[in-house]
Amino acid sequence: MEFLIASAIGSLTAAGVYLALRKRSFAVVLGMTLLTYATNLFLFTTGRLVIDQPPVLRDGVTAYTDPLPQALVLTAIVISFGMTAVVVVMALGSFIEGGDDHIDLPRRDREGPGA
Repeated sequence: MEFLIASAIGSLTAAGVYLALRKRSFAVVLGMTLLTYATNLFLFTTGRLVIDQPPVLRDGVTAYTDPLPQALVLTAIVISFGMTAVVVVMALGSFIEGGDDHIDLPRRDREGPGA
């Protein structure tokens, strides 16, 4: 199970970095989303992979699941959803105003007025 989770985290991270380095805003948004998924999965696995264990200690129970990573992941999911919505709206506004979703500036805009 650990190998499967580690492979999933590695694949999500590799795909996220590849997409984040693209020159299109939609690909960058997808790449950042995949990176947040990889981070959330990593945080979730820091609480140990156990099955059918209570998240809180009770009388006579020695094995438990750490609830802190679960709470962190839940908070991170909410925050990343909000930030993804903001970035999508910004990218959509840029696409509507500029007519293109390239991230780099045209040469005439980089050189400035008088060049």
